[in-house]
Amino acid sequence: MSEEQPHVVVYPPDEQGGRRVRIDGEISGLAFRMEDLVEFLRRAGWLDGERWPPIEWRGGGPEDWGH
Repeated sequence: MSEEQPHVVVYPPDEQGGRRVRIDGEISGLAFRMEDLVEFLRRAGWLDGERWPPIEWRGGGPEDWGH
């Protein structure tokens, strides 16, 4: 029996407010706002249509960007 693991992990903000983003096991970069995360997802092929992957938010949700 296996639970579906999040394909996307967004880590807590660092000292500059950036949140490390891991998609499908690979670091995609630092997101400083939701638009950055959306761009990482688009580049990884997750935003074709209305498909969003499971996202694990660590250290705050989508409204927390360390500003």
